[in-house]
Amino acid sequence: MMKKFKDLVTANGVFSDGDWVESKDQDPNGDVRLIQLADIGVGTFIDKSNRFMTSKKAEELKCTYLEEGDILIARMPDPIGRACIFPELNTKCVTVVDICIVRPASDEIDSRWLMHLINSERFNNQILKFVTGTTRQRISRGNLAKLDVEVPPLEKQKRIAAILDKADSVRRKRQQAIKLADDFLRSIFLDMFGDPISNPKGWEVKKWNNVLKIVNGKSQKAVIADDGKYPIMGSGGEMGRATEYLTPENSVIIGRKGNINKPILVKEKFWNVDTAFGLVPHKELISHNYLYWFCVFFNFEKLNKTVTIPSLTKADLLEIQIPVPDLALINKFDTVVKKLESTKALKTTSLFESNIAFSSLSQKAFAGGL
Repeated sequence: MMKKFKDLVTANGVFSDGDWVESKDQDPNGDVRLIQLADIGVGTFIDKSNRFMTSKKAEELKCTYLEEGDILIARMPDPIGRACIFPELNTKCVTVVDICIVRPASDEIDSRWLMHLINSERFNNQILKFVTGTTRQRISRGNLAKLDVEVPPLEKQKRIAAILDKADSVRRKRQQAIKLADDFLRSIFLDMFGDPISNPKGWEVKKWNNVLKIVNGKSQKAVIADDGKYPIMGSGGEMGRATEYLTPENSVIIGRKGNINKPILVKEKFWNVDTAFGLVPHKELISHNYLYWFCVFFNFEKLNKTVTIPSLTKADLLEIQIPVPDLALINKFDTVVKKLESTKALKTTSLFESNIAFSSLSQKAFAGGL
């Protein structure tokens, strides 16, 4: 049966935006938690934020309290329209205006099925047609309300939800295995070199200007090609293929504008776009692995001098101080990294396959194929 999204919620349910809570309304010692966009993942509650307000203020603003099992939909990126089930947090919670609360309160709707539906490619394609805004894109609750939903019988909803829950559990376990490998490398780095920012082991310190070269990015328009040999890299990862490269293999890329605090280690030659810097280590002093992990620990935000879009300058970067341990110790760390990478590569392949399997199941489920 085809229904409009708003019709999935009964008169006893909730289909509303969160509350307009300003900074002045918040209180770090409050007893009501304010759920943020950062808490909403695709099919999972991330539990990341730490904002509060008092019960008195929540009552004054007539806030809607969340209940375990509510579906929370992020009306802003990234991605727009992602949804999760709100868990039991053992504290009173409300949410912000850019999150839509869906509480069907219906004997005909399974909430986990509905969450999976909202996160499906089929539903997301509908959402994208109604996205508004240029710099701050979003979908309104009014437009969400108009979207079409094919509603199968309740028993079929539950069966679909169970199948997708199981497939999702598999891929999340594989994601966790990769994270554990990264956490292990982080601990190895700290054990061998100490915190690279405070330098408790007293290693000799040099400026970036002495240990690496910075390659400026360029527009990719002249070199972009579907069959290009080299990846086009931005601060968010690969963006296409290029016929030429700017930065050699085993280098680090960081954002020049926008996403400036997310370094990426690139093992192959690449073309970096004009909003990203390529960092090429002087191998006689430091390795690419050591440089990457230093960048992971370094807070590039402190070099940002702009008010709007975060930005870095080459001159400021070259003044960064970096501890330079004995090369023999750095080489030893590289050996550990190499051993772990072979294991991590297998886990990454396994995760890729499980993501494809989940996506395929989701597409079948909401096209009537399960």
